[in-house]
Amino acid sequence: MNGEKKVFVSLNPANGETVWKGQAAGPPEIEAAIGAARDAFPSWVGRTLEERSRLLKAFAEELETRKTHLAEIISREIGKPLWEARTEIAAMIGKVEVSLRAQAQRCSEFIGGPAVTRFRPHGVMVVLGPYNFPGHLPNGHIVPALLAGNVVLFKPSELAPATAEATLACWEAAGLPPGVLQLIQGERESAQQLVSHPEVKGILFTGSASTGKALSRQFADSPGKMLALEMGGNNPLIVDTGHISDLEAAVEIVLHSAFLSTGQRCTCARRLIIISSPGSGRFIKRLVIKATALRIDDPFADPPPFMGPLASHQFPDKILSAQAALVASGGAALLEAKALRPGTGFISPGIVDATGIADPGDEEIFGPLLQIFRVENLDTAIRTANKTRYGLASGILTDNAAHHAHAYARLQAGIVNWNTPLTGASSAAPFGGIGDSGNHRPSAFLAADYCSYPVASMEKPRCEPPPSLP
Repeated sequence: MNGEKKVFVSLNPANGETVWKGQAAGPPEIEAAIGAARDAFPSWVGRTLEERSRLLKAFAEELETRKTHLAEIISREIGKPLWEARTEIAAMIGKVEVSLRAQAQRCSEFIGGPAVTRFRPHGVMVVLGPYNFPGHLPNGHIVPALLAGNVVLFKPSELAPATAEATLACWEAAGLPPGVLQLIQGERESAQQLVSHPEVKGILFTGSASTGKALSRQFADSPGKMLALEMGGNNPLIVDTGHISDLEAAVEIVLHSAFLSTGQRCTCARRLIIISSPGSGRFIKRLVIKATALRIDDPFADPPPFMGPLASHQFPDKILSAQAALVASGGAALLEAKALRPGTGFISPGIVDATGIADPGDEEIFGPLLQIFRVENLDTAIRTANKTRYGLASGILTDNAAHHAHAYARLQAGIVNWNTPLTGASSAAPFGGIGDSGNHRPSAFLAADYCSYPVASMEKPRCEPPPSLP
């Protein structure tokens, strides 16, 4: 940055107003933060688990007190409807109790044979946060990492600096000691400088597959550095139309799977695989009609919208380009996605019948664009579903329990839902995928596993001679 601090801004994607403006951290700020974290670590890890737990509970209380303010910031900064931003804050609050249970279940001292096993934190860890859940997803790393005794440097998405700042204020009000959790604002350059520091012992990342794979390559010669990656997916949802008694309910599930959060959940359905039956044509028509009627409006509008804008005014063009490429390759636009307000993130949902495309590609299109593939039977549907380098979420809609069991045993993903939206995931269960969706470090309930490492010890209270050799 040539000695000059780079200034960047966060813009409201609904109207272009500036939400936050500040300077990106450079090498001096990052070096100072690393030093403060290093100095804070001995005291923090020296606290008892109960002491750290009390601070986490105090943080949850601060979130509860400020939940209205925090939800409004998320809505202004990311464009998430206010009702949905409120559910994100609720998830952040609930994460504390979930993490306490997970720590007790996964990382408690135990005796196995003649050895006792205890768990130690890694030390200085970096959390790289995404924009789609700017509060909840980084929180899902930070809370268990701090509980385990780590110190954390949090670099949020450059689209969500205000949300991160407001979250850190809750930690400070809860009494977290200086240096234990620090906020590093900036863009790509700041993140690269931060993760490259030799004193960073772990990187907890949520974002694109391309960035996650770049991190894997960067640290291929550093196997001692904990790297937990959650990288999205090209998620399939199978609809077994011939074995669904309530097709209207199935349509609603698909709408939530594909278009909730304006299609900006990493678990959103990107590919709808429909098994042909006498009812499949009617199902598709109802899906298009109801998708056309989805309410799209300002996050604070009354009545509340189902969809707000995409998180940046630059994102609609990416969705429209992907739609145009599918149509140019032979796809049929059953519902054309359209940019709604120039200079904003507002876009309408799109549905493309991609059945006739020889090679539809395998990219995660991060927005409200759903591809339909019509197939003849369940096994073909499963093969089509698994035709991806990703493996985060998948699911099947069917009343036939045998069909569900058959699909469950064969769908290759870390999340396999039955008759529920793909966007439904529980913090009390593991969250993560295989292939290009992750590196076998699932988050949510199993975040405790990557926030510490086991130390096995053979112990006796005094020296005794070992058994004599025969």
